[in-house]
Amino acid sequence: MGLFRFIFSKTFLIQLVLAVIVLVVLSFLTMQWLDYATNQDQRIEVPDLAKMNLDNVENRLDEMDLDYEILDSANFNPDFPRYSVIDQVPAPGKFVKEDRKIYLTLNPSGYRKIEVPNNLIRKTRRQVEPTLRSLGFEIGEISYKPDIAEDAVLELRHKGKLIAPGDEIMKTSVIDMVLGDGSGRYRENDTDTLDTESEPENEVDEF
Repeated sequence: MGLFRFIFSKTFLIQLVLAVIVLVVLSFLTMQWLDYATNQDQRIEVPDLAKMNLDNVENRLDEMDLDYEILDSANFNPDFPRYSVIDQVPAPGKFVKEDRKIYLTLNPSGYRKIEVPNNLIRKTRRQVEPTLRSLGFEIGEISYKPDIAEDAVLELRHKGKLIAPGDEIMKTSVIDMVLGDGSGRYRENDTDTLDTESEPENEVDEF
């Protein structure tokens, strides 16, 4: 009976109320300290760094108490200056805290080199052209040589030089194609004698 009398006594109720008040005050002070320690109220808008070089990026982010880290280089984009920012995370306009890292992707110095497939010789022009274009090459001059197979690829050339199996050429390079004319005959030592998409001249009969 003494315990029940104490629980419902005025003294116990006052102590209980005081304990609740102390708990609420401590919780409030703890939340205020956490807000201060974690910079909850600090919001920095991420700037747009696109097309900026690293010197300008570093100066801009230093002014805003932000840091950066380079992730990687993307495929070359001719619309962006070399070694400039081509992508960033977080995106421009997002809000971050002080000392937050901005992750950057840079535009490389130029197009990368691509290995020309070595299984294109003797395939048809219709097969080879889409393959070269899909790799990022451009098709240049089309020439013909005497050969039994019409429109079969006999040679691939870049800037006049024969492309050997496994050669690596810069993406977007122009590749010239030497095709067979379907005449059914071969000509020896005619490496440099090519007919460039022209009709053969009619022979004049001598009397």
